[in-house]
Amino acid sequence: MEKRTLGATDLAVTRLSLGGLFISSYGAVFEQAREATLRALELGVNYIDTAPGYGNSEEVLGKILAEVAEPVILSTKLGGRPQPFEPQNAAALRQSVQESLRLLGREQIDVLMVHEPDRPGQYNWWTDHERYEGPVLELLAELKAEGVIRYTGLGGTTAYTLARLIRTGKFDVVLTAFNYSLLWREAEIEVLPAAREQGMGIVIGSPLQQGALAARHDDQVAGGAPWLSLPRRNQLKALYAFLDELGMGIVEVALRFVISNDSVTCALMGARSAAEVEQNVAYVEKGPLDADVLRRLDEIAAAVPFRPFEEPFGLPWGGGYLGPGQA
Repeated sequence: MEKRTLGATDLAVTRLSLGGLFISSYGAVFEQAREATLRALELGVNYIDTAPGYGNSEEVLGKILAEVAEPVILSTKLGGRPQPFEPQNAAALRQSVQESLRLLGREQIDVLMVHEPDRPGQYNWWTDHERYEGPVLELLAELKAEGVIRYTGLGGTTAYTLARLIRTGKFDVVLTAFNYSLLWREAEIEVLPAAREQGMGIVIGSPLQQGALAARHDDQVAGGAPWLSLPRRNQLKALYAFLDELGMGIVEVALRFVISNDSVTCALMGARSAAEVEQNVAYVEKGPLDADVLRRLDEIAAAVPFRPFEEPFGLPWGGGYLGPGQA
């Protein structure tokens, strides 16, 4: 599989890599997670991203990777551990890193990211929210000097605050999730340009938009989903019609769309099984989409350039929507 250098680091990662959220009890029993991970590595995937906030993902990966002789590039994060979490407690943050090393069975972490650095309501990392200063930066510098970590990163989900953090020039890699996919493109406005300016490695999380693009939902789009705004409903109808015209599945188009952007170093697949891994790898190995296809997809995406106000962050295709203000 093709590899790209992760920004100014010396890490060459595969265009399709593995997200660790579902390599955990959130997504699969251990044996299924093991099969998915080992199959990904057999097919050439060499980079896995995880986090303390992904359930028992670090522990599961540590057990699986103990069987693997080949080098694997790993990123994990600071955030959410130990509980109660104190994001400005440097000693507790260092303790979290030591726990990550223990669980992963590693002596060094390739990329350590600050998790959700762009959402003050999530974790209050910063003593100065304009210059983005805080104890976590001092700790990252210490860990780098000690050789405990090789590079630093940001793992966020906002379309504009994350860009301001990127422009500080204090980080090597950015993982942006939920805002760069077939129909959700807000990262194109500031996040991706800011990362390019800084020479950062760009990792795209959730290229299938947390499952919204993992399958077609023609019946709900036709009228059965009350949480779908009329512009989004019409946009999805246009996308599905174009997929029919192409004779291609939604997952293939979604994954190949992301890797068609030369600014993107890699995309993380959230595969839960070996079969899903095989399918995703096969799609990405077909390479970028043709320019004419990308142009049509741009036109469809432009119909809803910003997320409608009442649209749920994760589209509840499976039901369970409570209505505005209740989800």
